[in-house]
Amino acid sequence: MTHVLRVDATSSTPALLLRPWLDTDAEALIEAYRDPVLRRWTRSPVADAEDAVRWLAVQGDGWRSRQRHSFAVLEDLVGDDNGGRLLGNVALKAVDPTNGSAEVGYWTAAYARGRGIAPVALEALTRWAFDTFAPDGLTRLDLLHQVDNVASCRVAEKAGYAFEQVMAARPPFPNDGHLHLRHAARPIGGAGVTGSSGSAPSSDNRSLRLGGDLRGGDRTGGVGSVDGDRVTGLEVLE
Repeated sequence: MTHVLRVDATSSTPALLLRPWLDTDAEALIEAYRDPVLRRWTRSPVADAEDAVRWLAVQGDGWRSRQRHSFAVLEDLVGDDNGGRLLGNVALKAVDPTNGSAEVGYWTAAYARGRGIAPVALEALTRWAFDTFAPDGLTRLDLLHQVDNVASCRVAEKAGYAFEQVMAARPPFPNDGHLHLRHAARPIGGAGVTGSSGSAPSSDNRSLRLGGDLRGGDRTGGVGSVDGDRVTGLEVLE
C-alpha cells in the first residue's frame, strides 16, 4: 500500500510531495540530522548509516502496524514520484480510533525553514488522517511540544491546532509542554483536497492533492513535536 500526498505550490512555498520513507532516503536523513537545532529535540540522533537504517526501519514498522504513519516531505518534481530534495518529516502516531484520538509530529530540515513548509505539510497530514481514520472513529489530533519551542507553537497555530493546556514536565525534559488540539472537519486556509472520488488514498496507490495557501512560515526553528513517542505529555524521539 502506497500513500502519496501532493500539495500545490503557493506564493511562499514550493509544491510538496509527501510519501512514506524509503531506504534510499538514508543519506538525506543523515544530512538533515546534522542540524544542532533538530538534534536538540531528540534523544537518539541519526548520526551515521547505521542510525539511519534503524530510524527508517521504525518508520516502516509503524506503517505495517498502523500505529505510526511517517511521511518524508520533499519538493515535488514533475514526473518523479520519489520527489526532490528532502525538506522534512510529518507523522501520525499513537492512532487510537476507539478513543477518537491520534497524535501528530513533525520536523523541518534547517535548509528548508522560513518558507512556510511545516504548517502546509502538517495541514496535508491532518486532512489525510481524518479522511483515512474518521470512518473508524478518529475525531481529534493532539500536538505536543515543550514550552520553549516557540517555533513549534507558531506552526501549530498556523495549521489550526488550538492551544488546549499546559502539560507538566516529565523526564527526560525539564520544561512543561503545550498541548494543541485539532478536531475533524476544520480545514484551514480554504484549501481543497482531491483524489479519486474525493476520498483518501488506499491500496490502489492513488494520490491526494492539496491546494490553497497557508501564509506565513516556520521562521524560527521549525522543529515541532519531533516524530517520537508520547511520554506523559511530552515528546521524545526513539
